[in-house]
Amino acid sequence: MPLERLKDFPRASLWPDPTPLESQHNLASALGVHSFHIKRDDCNGLAFGGNKVRQMEYYLGDALAKGADALLITGAVQSNFVRTAAAACAKCRVECHVQLENRVAKKSQNYTQSGNVLLDHLLGATVYSFPKGEDEEGADRNLEAIAENLRDQGKTPYVVHLHPAHPPLGALGYVDAAVELVKQLETLAEQPDVIFVPSGSGNTHGGLLYGLRAMGCDIPVEGVCVRRSAEQQKPRITERLNQIAELLEESSVAVATDVSLTDSFLAPGYGVAGPETKMAISLLARQEGLILDPVYTGKAMAAAIAWGRQHTDSRILFVHTGGGPSIFAYDEDMMNAAKQY
Repeated sequence: MPLERLKDFPRASLWPDPTPLESQHNLASALGVHSFHIKRDDCNGLAFGGNKVRQMEYYLGDALAKGADALLITGAVQSNFVRTAAAACAKCRVECHVQLENRVAKKSQNYTQSGNVLLDHLLGATVYSFPKGEDEEGADRNLEAIAENLRDQGKTPYVVHLHPAHPPLGALGYVDAAVELVKQLETLAEQPDVIFVPSGSGNTHGGLLYGLRAMGCDIPVEGVCVRRSAEQQKPRITERLNQIAELLEESSVAVATDVSLTDSFLAPGYGVAGPETKMAISLLARQEGLILDPVYTGKAMAAAIAWGRQHTDSRILFVHTGGGPSIFAYDEDMMNAAKQY
């Protein structure tokens, strides 16, 4: 059976139920499409939820299986992954040490103290800073140095690495999500024409694509670049697919030709919202009462909206990966968006 090895990986249970697959009638009508469904992974409960909850189940499961009493992770200042790691560690009674990288040239007090940063501290994480934002190997080395200090104190640390050379255990969470989604799609009268998902580290995009293909689902998956160009991102996702196959001891069921990406909404760059992203955030709030973030879901939704306007009477599915808390770190941008759109 496909994905038979999934059950062999230790997994920390962080939420009990599948996330909803919801029809967004107002949005579909506004775009002129036949249907628009959203997979609500912002609703999985742990400290405002999001896609990283699924990923942390596997990283923390592995950490606990190895006897770790401290977990280390690195990410941007407003990282959803860091916030989710802090919450998961609190739930599982593991120390959490988080490293915040300077990826975005934004120095407002809200950006450095509100949103996910506030939650990191509230959840009890020990917070460190790293001055560079585009040095994955350097960020990992600094984590290892912190881990070594913890070992000297008698701790057993577990490092969640950033660099893609390390096995993407977190991607297995989105292989799980694909299995869950395929079952939900069976309840629909008609299947989506396309699935939109943010594409950053590659764990969510790669895991979802691999899982769908393993389940025999051939719906195109459009990854929306949020950090690097499509040219840079495609080999990263392709490698993720190969790594997942290796973890599961399978022949890869997804190949490079399955990897579709757009970077049309990446500008002005990582962590900065362009006008299409701001419009998408405002539209979703006013049409469906749903909150997107400026870093990931806002850009992915901008791509889905543009596609829908070009493909009327189509059927769209969007994976909402959460990130809501970070919107408070972009208060000035979002207030302007609220007034403008």
